[in-house]
Parts: sequence; C-alpha cells; structure tokens
Amino acid sequence: MLAIISENLSELPTYFIDANKRIFGIYLLSAVVMASIIYLRVHSQKSIAGFFRFLFPKSVWMAKSARQDYILLVTNKLIKALLLAPVIITMVPIALSISGVMESIFGERTPLDWPVELIIFIFTLALFLVDDFTRFGLHYLLHKVPFLWEFHKAHHSAKVLTPFTIYRSHPVESYLYACRMALVQGICVGFGYYFFGDKISMFDILGANAFVFLFNFFGSNLRHSHIWFSWGDKLEGIFISPAQHQIHHSDNPRHFDTNLGSALAIWDRLTGTLIKASQVGKISIGVGQYDCGHDSILAIYLKPLREAVKQLKKGVGYVRKKISNQT
Repeated sequence: MLAIISENLSELPTYFIDANKRIFGIYLLSAVVMASIIYLRVHSQKSIAGFFRFLFPKSVWMAKSARQDYILLVTNKLIKALLLAPVIITMVPIALSISGVMESIFGERTPLDWPVELIIFIFTLALFLVDDFTRFGLHYLLHKVPFLWEFHKAHHSAKVLTPFTIYRSHPVESYLYACRMALVQGICVGFGYYFFGDKISMFDILGANAFVFLFNFFGSNLRHSHIWFSWGDKLEGIFISPAQHQIHHSDNPRHFDTNLGSALAIWDRLTGTLIKASQVGKISIGVGQYDCGHDSILAIYLKPLREAVKQLKKGVGYVRKKISNQT
C-alpha cells in the first residue's frame, strides 16, 4: 500500500507534462495567452504586475474552496489508485466483445482497403465524437437523476473556479467517468477493428487525441476560472466556450442544468439546454442550489453518500407505493 501511495504521489507532477491531463503545461500557457487578450481589452492601465494580479487574485486562488481543490487533487488520486482501480472496467475485453459480436452476427469480413490516413482520421474523429457525446450524456444524468446529482453536487459546491476545480469531484462520479471512458474506447476499437483490422490508429499530438488537444489548447483551463472568455454567438452554437461553462456554474436558477456539453455545443442544442454568453449578464459562482454544505474535505466525501442513500430510499418508497396502489 505504501508503494502504491508513493508511486501515485510521484505521478502528480507529471500532470503538467502529460497532454492527456487538463493542467498540461502547454494548455496552461495557452490559457495565459488568452487571458492576456482579455486583460489588454478591459484594462486601460496596463503593466506586467497588473496582469499577474488579474491572473492570480488572492480572493480566488487562496479561497477556502480553491484550497480544497488542491487537496482533492491529491486525495482523489490516492482513492482511485487504492479503491477504484481494481473495479474499473477496462477497454480490452469490451473491444474484443464488440468485435466478436459483430463477427457472430455479420460473419468474418476482410478489412476495408481504404487509405491508411483516411482510416486514422475516421477513427480519431469517431473517438472524439463518441467521447464527447457520452460525456454529455453522463453529465446530463448527473444533473437530472436525484441519486446521481448528490455526487455531482460536490463539483458544483466550488465557491470559486480555478483550473484545479476540474479535480473537485466525488470518487463515485470519478468511477462513472472512468467506466464511461473504457466503454467508449472499447466500442470504438471493437468496431474499428472489425471494419479496418489492425490499420486503426489515432492522430495524436504529444500522445493526446488531436481533436482533444486542440480543444484543451484553446482555453479549456479558462472554463474553470474567473476570466470571462466568450467565442461569440456563431462559435458558441458549435463549441462550448469558457464563458458558457462558467454559466453552467452560475448561481442563477435560470442557468441551472445548462451548457452540459464538454467540447461540442450541439448536444445542448438538441436538448434545449444551451445558453450563449451574449444572453447572460454578470454571474456569481457556487451558491443557490449548489451551495449544499460541502464546507470541508470530509463533508465533500461523506455528505453525498448520506444524501444519495436518502434519495435511494425515496425511490424505493415511491416504487413500493406505486405497486401497492396498483394491487
């Protein structure tokens, strides 16, 4: 156990050099560049010291909520390694099962003889689209299903937003997202192997899906920040901007359960949950419905469990009442 703890703690600094992590150094640097555009636009008195005060206000980065996020980055990493890793489903058996089912239904087939570059592009795009759609789907359920919402409340209990707020999540939610990722990869690899054989591969930039890299490069770290960065109405009908995700964290009841998408806005458009930055004035973060008493690390971990059990009991009671009324 000590070896696992030591190994996982030593991995944390590598988050800044791993393109698959949101706080990868290049993504953070690109966010700083984008933030400088906003600073130059809204501040008449410009200086390097002023820019750093704009970028790192103590009221945000040293807030109790932010300090909780820094701790959760570490504790959630250890919980995942010690408790969740053994029970998270993996991609390989899913991919083999998908490919096997396809063969049993449609028979064995010769892989399509398409140009390798086209196959790689299709596979990379499919991974990105299926990943983004299932992220939206799970996020939608986390908001709409009372039992699941109790766990997702931990993320929305943030009173301020920093790039580290992405790691403010309950282990149950983290488990669901990890299983979702395995399913997405397994399904895409299974279908890809059936149609294209061993030609499937992924266009990557520094080891990350090229489309995911570009999404993270263009301001993903400003999503959880105090810096309002809108992409304008046209682009915000296709992609979720940093400002739109901040609206998702707004305390205004009109903004609850909106902008649930990760990269693409099309899923929100289809479900009527999209709000553009131009439709919203000044917002504040983490109160109202989302101010749910997660005022300590212990509460962030334990309160969702207690409240989820209550929701489960309500559901069971409701079902029993329905059955009783029918009989």
